Amino acid sequence: MTKVKDTIIEARDFYGENCLADKINNIGSSKPRRPAGEVHIYELDEKGRKQLIHKDNLVTYIGREMLAQRLVNYDNSFFATPTKDEYVCWFGLGEGGVRPADPLDPVPPINNDQYLYSPVPVSDTTGSTYADFHTAGESFSGGTYAYTGSYVKSFDISGITFQADVLNDSSQLVIQIQTTIGVNDANGYQLSEAGLFSAESNVGGYDGNFTLFSRVTFPSLIKTADRRLIFVWYLFV
Repeated sequence: MTKVKDTIIEARDFYGENCLADKINNIGSSKPRRPAGEVHIYELDEKGRKQLIHKDNLVTYIGREMLAQRLVNYDNSFFATPTKDEYVCWFGLGEGGVRPADPLDPVPPINNDQYLYSPVPVSDTTGSTYADFHTAGESFSGGTYAYTGSYVKSFDISGITFQADVLNDSSQLVIQIQTTIGVNDANGYQLSEAGLFSAESNVGGYDGNFTLFSRVTFPSLIKTADRRLIFVWYLFV
């Protein structure tokens, strides 16, 4: 029986006091305020949890526009194409998060990222937990799909929880989103980027629109059938 190795990838996106302040109280401040993020990667073995890497990331603009539209129920579409009826409900993977010369050197996302740089299918087929099916050669706003398959997966059942930020006097609300990339998912790809996507539906087989809400990059991990990836994304708001 093949032994499955678990790798946990934790992403933390900070939307709260890192980037939000009222105008009066912020006068005279030279400190830039922008959403920030972190990625932590852990390997699980018989001895427990071992941290492999910790990297900073930048939370993108397009996700914040979607949040703002949702908050006031108004379509703005100033920067990109999310609608006010979208909500975060899908997860995607890619191979475009590192420098070609060094697969262990991730390139942080930038503020105006609107898509994964080199998306890969999470599954070769469709199903109740997969969506956004494309064939190799199809074009999208960021380039061309290199493979055939479903490019997003829904979150785990009961994978969304709300937590108080008790370590900081509950100054922020923490939304935890968990997605498991199982032994049959995304095998053979050299993964180095992941994204949360918003859409107007979370029904399997849905074909869009999908909006990149947040993107993280990390050192390349080769996904094989004996490896399970557990992505835990924390949104601090």
